Amino acid sequence: MIAYLKGNLIQKKSNHVILDIRGVGYCAWIPLSTYLKLGDIDEAVELFIYTHMTDNSLSLYGFHTEEEKEIFLKLISISGIGPKIALNILSGIEASDLEDAIRRSDVIRISLIPGIGKKTAMRIALELQEKLEKKAKVLEAKSFQEREDLISALMNLGFKRREVEEIIDETIKVFSVDAGFEKLLRESLKRLAKV
Repeated sequence: MIAYLKGNLIQKKSNHVILDIRGVGYCAWIPLSTYLKLGDIDEAVELFIYTHMTDNSLSLYGFHTEEEKEIFLKLISISGIGPKIALNILSGIEASDLEDAIRRSDVIRISLIPGIGKKTAMRIALELQEKLEKKAKVLEAKSFQEREDLISALMNLGFKRREVEEIIDETIKVFSVDAGFEKLLRESLKRLAKV
């Protein structure tokens, strides 16, 4: 299964691209949001890929960000929504805006996407809301654990808990939990040195 491609852009259309990777041309279907972020012909391009196989075809779907790919995968998990409809949805709304509309159960906003009726919009909102809540809980748990690990590390260096908590919260807010423990620890120490 192909999950990622990096190559030179040799063809760029609003719904697909062709990448040259060592003399082999890979065609990937893309949403409009990805098209708008691509460079010019002959420039290097990186795409996160979803490989879709059926009995008589193999198709690649490319995305500029992992967030776009992730919401695409959630969309195609809904009964009746295939890759083409999911691409159409992501061409009509940014991935982050779609997630926000789902969290708020904003069926009207979702149904404004071309080709999406009210019933489909309701199904998207209902079925994906739970999945997005689980994602938020996982991120929250990860953030809490990272915060506690940082507090423990700084206390082992002689700092008091109450003096490091605020610094750590600011650091996590600026760099996010995805920055990793070492970077967050370094940045927290830099901030503590200024205090």
